[in-house]
Amino acid sequence: MEMIAIPSRQLFIDGEWREPVLKKRIPVINPATEQIIGDIPAATSEDVELAVMAARRALNRNNGKDWSSASGAVRAKYLRAIAAKITEKKSELAKYEAIDCGKPLDEAAWDMDDVAGCFEYYADIAEGLDAKQKSPVSLPMDTFKCHIVKEPIGVVALITPWNYPLLMATWKVACALAAGCAAVLKPSELASVTCLELGGVCKEVGLPPGVLNILTGLGTEAGAPLASHPDVDKIAFTGSTATGSRIMAAAAQLVKPVTLELGGKSPIVVFDDVDIDQAAEWTAFGCFWTNGQICSATSRLILHENIAAEFLDKLVKWTKNIKISDPLEEGCRLGPVVSEGQYHKVLKFITNAKSEGATILSGGARPEHLKKGFFIEPTIITDVSTSMQIWREEVFGPVLCVKTFTTEEEAIHLANDTQYGLGAAVISKDLERCDRVSKAFQAGIVWVNCSQPCFCQAPWGGNKRSGFGRELGEWGLENYQTVKQVTQYISDEPWGWYKSPSKL
Repeated sequence: MEMIAIPSRQLFIDGEWREPVLKKRIPVINPATEQIIGDIPAATSEDVELAVMAARRALNRNNGKDWSSASGAVRAKYLRAIAAKITEKKSELAKYEAIDCGKPLDEAAWDMDDVAGCFEYYADIAEGLDAKQKSPVSLPMDTFKCHIVKEPIGVVALITPWNYPLLMATWKVACALAAGCAAVLKPSELASVTCLELGGVCKEVGLPPGVLNILTGLGTEAGAPLASHPDVDKIAFTGSTATGSRIMAAAAQLVKPVTLELGGKSPIVVFDDVDIDQAAEWTAFGCFWTNGQICSATSRLILHENIAAEFLDKLVKWTKNIKISDPLEEGCRLGPVVSEGQYHKVLKFITNAKSEGATILSGGARPEHLKKGFFIEPTIITDVSTSMQIWREEVFGPVLCVKTFTTEEEAIHLANDTQYGLGAAVISKDLERCDRVSKAFQAGIVWVNCSQPCFCQAPWGGNKRSGFGRELGEWGLENYQTVKQVTQYISDEPWGWYKSPSKL
């Protein structure tokens, strides 16, 4: 296996690499080998202050003409340049992603294509913004006319997770920059390498200083002071429900808007009229892709009892065929979970399920051929009741729990039996049934005869404790804009509400 060195970077503030004020750094551990492969800078509140000030200056520079009130076409040029550089560096960025978070190299390469595609998409959106400005509003009085202006919300804090390090950051960064905001990005300390490389890309393409600042570091030392900073106008967060709740509480003190994309415990409902092989592959992909670490993972299989035995037998065969290896090895389809902490957390979920009376049908332990690294076999758990922890709580690892059903009504009830509402999938050849079930799902994203596809043109986000607000598409842009109403009196006649002093 080739040894890849990660670049040694500083924080990216005001268009320059800057050493953290307190000079602290955090080791980077390759989850496949458990070896330290480098380190990243650890920002603290002192660095947050510098980054927020740099973003504010970028927003206001030249009365906003350099960025925030510049033509959308100006911003689009930078977004396209970033996309081109990401494509140029795709191979090295994918390798950094794989050794930093444990994602199979083929997946990481796919992510880089999506990163470039997302920057391109929001370049198109930015170019279309100017034509949409001053959109008229029809009024009931012909003595007035009204139009709408959309403006960037200001300085935005973007706090992102470790499962799709550069892609999740891009969902927020590309959108915020297209809208004309200036941003401070705080990626997860467990996987920040590619986000720091984005700083290098911004420098190469000449992005105006301070438009994007990148602070790596711990949530408590960098994320918390960023979320509570009085000069941040908006927070966009993707991560756990518990952290999202704390961010919302911090924002509430200053009546600051937030968008939250939080946890999930999404269902996949499989009816008895399916092609079993196809449905089994989508079921495996929906839960074991990205090493099972997906907020939208369809990790609760709700399976028609008529095909349960045959389907599970086939599903076990599919999962036994998944290549588990170092992410850089050719054909790898399941790498390690991101960290030692996550490894023990996932194994504890499996142990608890067993002690509560569930059956580990397949997997549930470290693969025998891998003595090092935070690897866990794809795990299928049956004999699950709805009161069990494994049914109710998000695992964030390659663990699928299974319940059977008899009627469509029962399947819908089981699917919606969760505090979360991010994704949901239904697999059936009966498209009218799929339509009924889709309408009944309490989720922000529904997949029919598939699981997990995501396109930057379509809205992404959840209901209930999975958060609120939508990312991606034109809906995502609205997160970073404020709406201004401009109403003009156009009559030559005086208003005439008061008696005129000139006529007294």
